[in-house]
Amino acid sequence: MFWADKIAADTKGHEIVNDSKTPSGRVHVGSLRGVVIHDVIYRALKQAGRPVKFLYGVDDYDAFDTIPKYLDREKFSPYLGFPLCNTPSPEDPNSDYAKYFMGEFLGVFEYLGVKPEVYYLRDLYRLGKLNKHIDTFLQNAHLVREVYKEVSKAERPDNWYPFQIVCEKCGKIATTIVTDYNGSEVFYTCRPNATKWVAGCGHSGWVSPFDGNGKLPWKVEWVAKWDLLGVTIEMAGKDHSQKGGSRDVANAICYKVLKKQPPLHSPYEFILVNGTKMSSSKGLGSSAVEIAELLPPELLRFLVLRTQPRTAINFAPNYETITRLLRDYDTLVSKYVDNYDELKDNDCKLTKDLMPLFYAQVGDQIKPYNSFNFSTIISLLQIPHLDIKEEIAKRSPKVLNEFDWQIINQRVATAQKWLQDYADEEEKLVIYLQEVPKKAINLSSEQITYLEKLTKNLETLTSWESEELQIAIFSISKELEINPANAFQSIYLSFLGKVRGPKAGTLLSYLDKSFVISRIHDVIALNKSKSDLAEQTTEP
Repeated sequence: MFWADKIAADTKGHEIVNDSKTPSGRVHVGSLRGVVIHDVIYRALKQAGRPVKFLYGVDDYDAFDTIPKYLDREKFSPYLGFPLCNTPSPEDPNSDYAKYFMGEFLGVFEYLGVKPEVYYLRDLYRLGKLNKHIDTFLQNAHLVREVYKEVSKAERPDNWYPFQIVCEKCGKIATTIVTDYNGSEVFYTCRPNATKWVAGCGHSGWVSPFDGNGKLPWKVEWVAKWDLLGVTIEMAGKDHSQKGGSRDVANAICYKVLKKQPPLHSPYEFILVNGTKMSSSKGLGSSAVEIAELLPPELLRFLVLRTQPRTAINFAPNYETITRLLRDYDTLVSKYVDNYDELKDNDCKLTKDLMPLFYAQVGDQIKPYNSFNFSTIISLLQIPHLDIKEEIAKRSPKVLNEFDWQIINQRVATAQKWLQDYADEEEKLVIYLQEVPKKAINLSSEQITYLEKLTKNLETLTSWESEELQIAIFSISKELEINPANAFQSIYLSFLGKVRGPKAGTLLSYLDKSFVISRIHDVIALNKSKSDLAEQTTEP
């Protein structure tokens, strides 16, 4: 049974699924794992007929603690320590920092077909919805201190209270320490040495903690949200799920202070880009928006879902990874189509290996299509003066319908984006059309013999299809007993100026027959001319 369906089968009653994010900067693709995991749990519960709601929280009352490298440090330095929702937007003067970056991320939600009810922490605080919980945790500060010590071995002073005030004088929230509570007001100090990255102003005084004047520490806030919103299911990343970590602390506070059961939880691993964990504030890796611009929505969902949640995903947007991702997806679609009659007889109950494909859909069904090789699309896009659609239609083994073209157009857009932003120079296909590459004028005598035989064979071919060309290319190397690698290199050097390339027969099939034969003749002539010149210069 697929992991999300197992969760659905093991739960009872009305479920509320929750996830959240602190918009500390451009949201990276790593954060999409939690989004998609919670969305799939929500869909699995709906599929099982359970009453369910999906919530997504924006933790915008957290402190602005780091200036991302892509922002103006001079502009944003004065706002370090402020709540994110009180920090200005990088662009829109009518918005704020949190809504600016969260707006980008929510656009990716829509792209992926993820439709939670979104709520902002500023509203829960400012509208007084968390007042009751603030009072409860302040009244029971001693119990919260005990949990920190017992679970995470973190000592808190006897006069420490789980609350941070927005300083009335300087506006910072990161630097304030609450040391007393009289039932209606807290006493706080904005300490100059509260953090290493920003200084407090030194102001102190009594103020009400209610109606948005401050916030709970996030581990305590987490518990307050669960209780206020009735959350029953919330997963967490591995970093929060370590023994004695954030989730253990929150669970213990939930038990000890509220006397309630915390939501169902299971940890999930990260998405790594080129082996690096994502960090919103440091700007490492690729953003969720950038990856959404690269991959069609079903492929981006599939990237997350084809790997078990407890296994890390290392996504490197290189040629091998991108082509394999699309190939694996197309293989599952083909398997679904091939087994459709059997699935229909079985009331369309999908096998476990097909469930990632099902939950990868933006809609609620798998729609079959005739696929077209993505590697070929990448190559065709790099051939000058070629009509890509005409070439795809000509090369497709089946007549393509409207939906086939919809999928192919997505793949063409992905290939164009990949070539523009991600492909290394070595991965690009640059065909020398005007002149022979310099590296092709240094071939071995064995390679020249091979090309001479090849060009005679090509002149007699009546078909210019990739498979026939590949057979001819390989059979001649076998006939002449030349290492195939050396033979293929002579072709790649003649047209690309490098020793590697796409399938040689496919490469030649992209090009006009007369051009291919003319180019090989030129390569042979230039190499022989160079050889003759070398012999003349060595004569006594």
